[in-house]
Amino acid sequence: MNKLGTQTIETKRLILRRFRVEDAEDMYNNWASDPEVTTFLTWPTHASVDVTRSLLTNWVTRYEDGTYFNWVMESKETGHAIGNISVVQLREDIEAADIGYCMSRSYWGQGFMPEALKAVMDYLFDEVGLNRVAACHDSNNPKSGRVMQKAGMKLEGTMRAAGKNNQGICDKVWYATIKSDRIS
Repeated sequence: MNKLGTQTIETKRLILRRFRVEDAEDMYNNWASDPEVTTFLTWPTHASVDVTRSLLTNWVTRYEDGTYFNWVMESKETGHAIGNISVVQLREDIEAADIGYCMSRSYWGQGFMPEALKAVMDYLFDEVGLNRVAACHDSNNPKSGRVMQKAGMKLEGTMRAAGKNNQGICDKVWYATIKSDRIS
């Protein structure tokens, strides 16, 4: 595994880059303060921009670690931060990563998240050298599963009562791609 950490990735409509503390206003206003965005997430809706700023201050200090992967999604059209995609668990021993993501509601349904997920997966396979990239969603949030499908992930199954988010204990539906899936 190449310990490259969070590097800038460019797609057709997005720049995926490291967060800066200055992104706090966009993050808070565009998604972190929106209870509809955080419904199925594992962290609570932010009560103030100060909460967001404090979180980003912590995240920014972690970027020197080559095993820390956390991107802000910046819209090329507006220059605003519209979402976040990150490795929420890295298993170096099996060269695998679990991905988590969230995005401003105003950008839902426009293909931005599958675009970002595909780009991050390509980076993790081609540059970092991982063998497996997975993601899961609450079974009550099938739209997140469609993001995974559009990015080319394969359904692996449902783990009943295996997770907890802002709705409580939930079933987790898992999708993944392994390196050999990309060749066939």
